[in-house]
Amino acid sequence: MRRAKAGSLADFDALFHSHWPRAYRAAYLIVHDAAAAEDIAQEAFIAAIRALDRFDRRRPFGPWLHRIVVNRAIDWTRTRALRREVAGGGADESRDAAAPQEPTRPYSDELATALATLSAEHRAVIVLRHLLEYTPGEIAQLLDLPRGTVNSRLRRGLDQLEAELGEVEP
Repeated sequence: MRRAKAGSLADFDALFHSHWPRAYRAAYLIVHDAAAAEDIAQEAFIAAIRALDRFDRRRPFGPWLHRIVVNRAIDWTRTRALRREVAGGGADESRDAAAPQEPTRPYSDELATALATLSAEHRAVIVLRHLLEYTPGEIAQLLDLPRGTVNSRLRRGLDQLEAELGEVEP
């Protein structure tokens, strides 16, 4: 990390390639838009590299990067929803369902559709917990939330998924 911060392209490249797939996947699972997920993950990497001097090197880089990615994805989702409201609620951008950058999904299309119905906050904690396998305590640290809030969002989000699917299959 120090060499990447100092400008070593080889070390930055190694850092990027080791963390890109999960960063992109986290963004994609929250925004459900391949192009936006790519932009969000790239912007998060740039922000992380710029802030490496503030990063506690005793901690793992991945969770810190995921915090940046998830927060940016939530912001993007909120902004998109606000734009739809201002535009009258009917302006839904069309997306190519077979986008070339879409990650391989270990879950069904039905689950992806149900996830898309959740608020960004509920979707983020479910993605972090059940698809990226963070513990509730780690999620609380990542998102700078009280543990009880994380647990509440998980429960409410899973309850909503259950209502959509008939049974939860995280």
